[in-house]
Order: sequence, then C-alpha cells, then structure tokens
Amino acid sequence: MNQAAIDQTLLRWQEKEAMAEAMIPIIGRLYRKNNVITSIYGRQIINQSVIQLLKSHRFVRQVEGHELSVNETLGVLEIIDEMNLAPAHIDIGKLALKHKSQAMGTPLRHFLEDELADLKNGYDANARYQTPAKDVVLYGFGRIGRLLARILIEKAGGSPLRLRAIVVRPGGTDDDLVKRASLLRRDSVHGSFEGTITVDAEHNTLVVNGTAVQIIYAKTPAEVDYTQYGIRDAIVVDNTGMWRDRDGLGQHLNCPGASRVLLTAPGKGDIKNIVHGINDASLSEADTIVSAASCTTNAITPVLKALNDEFGIENGHVETVHSYTNDQNLIDNFHKGERRGRSAPLNMVLTETGAAKAVAKALPVLEGKLTGNAIRVPTPNVSMAILNLNLEKETTRDDLNDYLRHVALYSDLNKQIDYTNSPEAVSSDFVGNRKTGIVDSGATIVTGKRAVIYVWYDNEAGYSAQVVRTIHDMAGIQYQIYPKTV
Repeated sequence: MNQAAIDQTLLRWQEKEAMAEAMIPIIGRLYRKNNVITSIYGRQIINQSVIQLLKSHRFVRQVEGHELSVNETLGVLEIIDEMNLAPAHIDIGKLALKHKSQAMGTPLRHFLEDELADLKNGYDANARYQTPAKDVVLYGFGRIGRLLARILIEKAGGSPLRLRAIVVRPGGTDDDLVKRASLLRRDSVHGSFEGTITVDAEHNTLVVNGTAVQIIYAKTPAEVDYTQYGIRDAIVVDNTGMWRDRDGLGQHLNCPGASRVLLTAPGKGDIKNIVHGINDASLSEADTIVSAASCTTNAITPVLKALNDEFGIENGHVETVHSYTNDQNLIDNFHKGERRGRSAPLNMVLTETGAAKAVAKALPVLEGKLTGNAIRVPTPNVSMAILNLNLEKETTRDDLNDYLRHVALYSDLNKQIDYTNSPEAVSSDFVGNRKTGIVDSGATIVTGKRAVIYVWYDNEAGYSAQVVRTIHDMAGIQYQIYPKTV
C-alpha cells in the first residue's frame, strides 16, 4: 500500500469517527426526551462510545455480508430526531438497510415517515412526567442481583422502572455499605460499572448515576416494611433462591409496599415459569408470584421453539456445558450435592440439570421429548448448550443456519436469539451478551433429520436481561418495535 492509499484509509476512518460523534447526542436526546431506545441489529447503542458505535456497524457484516454505513444511520437518526416520536424501540440499522431495498429514488424522509407513522408527533411532555414510576426491589445482591441493578440503573433515564431498594443480610462489618458499593462498582467478569456510585452511610443509601437506592438490612422478609421508605406497589425480585414455592415466596407479599414477586430461579409447584418471548403473554394481574425459570431454560427454549416451528422436533438431548457457580466449592469440601463438593476451578463436574424438562413448562409442545444433563467446567461465566435433535423434516446445514440467522435478525425472538458465524469465537467473546442464546453457525451439524446445534449463552448477563424483560411485562410496560418484524 503506497502512502497516498495509507493516508486515504486514515481519512475515511476519521470521517466515520466524526459521523459517530454526531450520532451520540441524538441517541441520548431520543432516549431521555422521547424514551426512544435505538439499536443496530438488536444491539442497543445508548451510552456507547464512538468506537463502540463503529464496532456495532461493523458487526452487521457478520449477518448481512457487508458493513453498515455510518453515513446512512446518521441520516436516519437526524430525521427521526425531528419527528417528535412516541416511546418505542427503533433499530436504525435495519431501517437504513430496508430503505436501500426500496424503489430507486425513494426519499429517506418519506420512507421513515411511512415506517414510523404510528409514532410521529406522539411525544407528550406532560404525559411523560405524569406516568408513575414502577418501584422495583431486589431481595438479595449476589451475581444476578448486581447485574440486575446495573441494567435497571442503565435504563433509568428512559424507563418507568425504578430500582428503589436492595435487601441484604447484615454483613457484620462497619464498612458493610462500602463493600456492597465496591461489589457493584467492580466485577471480575463483567468489568467496571459504567457510572458513579456514592455511599450515603447516614441514610444507608447508594446513589448510583443519580438514582437513590435504599439498602435495607433484614434476615427475613418479615422484618421489612417498604412503605417506611416511600415504596409502594413494588415488584420484589428474589435473587436468593432460598424459597422456590408459593408458601416461601409468599412471605414477600406480606411485606407492606410489595405487590408482586419474581423469582430468579425455577419455580416449584404451580408457579408459572416465564421465558420472555415464549410464554410471557400468559401473564396476568392474578399472577402475583412468578418465576423467570433458569438461565439454561431461557437460553435453549427460544431456539427450540424456532426449530420446532420450522422443522418439527421428534425428540432430542440437551447437554449443557456450564460455567461453575457460587454453589460449588473452590477446593474439595463437603457439599450436599453429588460431585459438587469437588473443586470447581480444577475439575469438570458431571451434574444434572432440569432445564430440558423445564422447557415444557414454557413450551408444552415439547413435553416428554427432551432429556438433559450438564457438565460444570472451570470457567467463571458463559456456558454452552448442545442441542442434539431428531427433526421431523429433512434439511441441510445451510438451510437450517439461514433460517436461524433470519430468526435472530427479523423475528419476534430477535431479543432472545443471537447468531454468529465467526470461526474464531470462544466463550469469553460472549461475556456481556444480553441475548439469551447465541447460535454458533460454524459448529452446526446436519444429516438428514439429525441436527446438532451449539448455543452459547452468558448465563449471568443474558439471563439478567431476560429477567428485566419479565419485570417490564409484570409492570405492564410494553414498547412498539420498529421496523416491524416479518
């Protein structure tokens, strides 16, 4: 490459940077003023840096075969910023490419006004401030609790959900609150918290990106009165796993100020196990105690539904290769569970999983068709489910992958299913991915009616994102998604 070509390459990059910089204030204004959440092919672009925005554009090459033009998405943003839109989720990447498929010469403004006609001039400043916030309480502050806190705080600028309190057991140290703040601020797997955290020891409060979160110390739900802190009609998210049945979880409903309970583990008995995107429509006001199922159930159920819809599933086996969890021991020690007493960082540990059977609670059509097992492995996060299936219809590897790629990009399951065709992808590449399952298309095996599909999932971040989606469902918060799925 000669010097002129080198200089031109750098100039093009700098032009892209300038356009990405111009996008940032528009993205922020749409979010904070209009409650419009923007994304590029399912990846939210709120609070992203210039480089992160350019990488989001680059990602499109994996799924569409070519990079997304920053100039085109900037044009989309500039026009929709003038349209005074009602709250919605808008994928500017898909809109930009959809416009390119229109008849030659179709003005971008006319195209966007047609696509977003239901939203145009729908912003009502008075309505925004009259909409009551929905209080959320986290009962427990472990791995999932802290990730839920991060996501809820991140969304506080444009969502009616408000994280009001976190209930923890007394830590027994004078600097307990400081330690809690530090665990939220720093995470060995997910990195530093994006924002600021201030400790208000006098009021037992953490002020996180401007949101005041009350820390309540209690050994049992019976000790808590949320109304003392101005909390009303709250959704209590139980992250402890201490209670999984209706009687145990019902303790939360006896707390003044609490109205509904969401369990971040599989529920027992007649508790509904909700996998958002699959059976969330079954939720009603009468469901005061609900489960968000397990991380593995959330990872595999959407992919299984998509495959069953298109090809039919006669039967199959799900093998989960799962990162170790806090339930296991660092070194060999007594554990009530079989094999789990052996050192988690040093061993692969064969164990059981109820995820395959649990799929049927969200997707009854697969009842009795799946078996499952699990292997815990020495990684701290990101797991894999291997779906070994007998299909009702013959297909090919390419056809099956093309179908799952389309589902991941354009179907109603696009928030749950992601897709990668990278031949170099490994588990750490998916840390922080908020889709519940990522299909690794390069590993797919198909022979006639036999198919093996490999699905990665961040068993912490992906699951937490699903939990927050279910909280929105329970709070009755729904957003229109554009462009409409096909």
